[in-house]
Amino acid sequence: MQPVHTYFAILSFTALSCTGCVSTGKYKAMQQQADKYDTLYTWSMRTLKTSQEANNELNKQKAALQNQMNSLNLEMTATKENNTQLRKQLQTLSALSSAQAESIKKSLDNIGSKDMFIQDVQAAVAHRDSVNLVTVLNLKATIGGYGEDVNIKAEKGIVTVDLSDKILFNSDSTTYTLTDKAKTVLGRLARVLNDQPELEFMVEGHTDSVAYPQDILLDNWDLSVKRATSIVRVLQNEYHVSPARITAAGRGEFVMVAPNDTAEGRAANRRTRIVIFPQLDPLLRAISRVNP
Repeated sequence: MQPVHTYFAILSFTALSCTGCVSTGKYKAMQQQADKYDTLYTWSMRTLKTSQEANNELNKQKAALQNQMNSLNLEMTATKENNTQLRKQLQTLSALSSAQAESIKKSLDNIGSKDMFIQDVQAAVAHRDSVNLVTVLNLKATIGGYGEDVNIKAEKGIVTVDLSDKILFNSDSTTYTLTDKAKTVLGRLARVLNDQPELEFMVEGHTDSVAYPQDILLDNWDLSVKRATSIVRVLQNEYHVSPARITAAGRGEFVMVAPNDTAEGRAANRRTRIVIFPQLDPLLRAISRVNP
């Protein structure tokens, strides 16, 4: 674009050509006016350039803020998924009382920005799972060699050892007297339990659906409890497991692992389960720091 004063010079020359002469004063005034417009034009172009640069910078800042917002949305989604996973993990702690479970649920509902609490709970669950894994490996290494008659596993936050009535009671569905082989197996079990004195456990007796009433046994409830207490006495008296750590329970015929309409199914149901409870102290300590 031509400067403004250039146009005035052309106009001046044209005027001189047309009229023959222009006074010096009038020409200078026209020249000053042209310089003024030229200065104004230069200032306007500089202002426009500055505005364009400012607009570009604002666009960059807007893009950066959008990226930050997207990142925060991703973090929020990850936090919600993490909370959901924690709830699922806490539901597996079947050894918790209803009051303790409710306390944990309330803590999770109010979790908000309590990231440290989340980390503590995760660490406690990981600690529990690690202890359970070590316990399972020790049990399998110590009691291994009995095939299907001994089933050791960890699930839902606890470790279980299922012993068949074949190995414990020589497949006699009417007795609660332990065999010599049973005492050998229980001795190996006691070795692992005594190496981890902080663990508590429960001995559960189970029967099939056929009742064999005797003078001392009214029904399968009695039989399942008698089988559990027979095992508890051996662990306590012969292998020196602290009785304060043990609970004896009878489940009768009501928690089946197979149908009772076949001999194989009834044999599978006549089992004794050792339930080893998880270590909950680290988890409960984490919760107590939030809900003193």
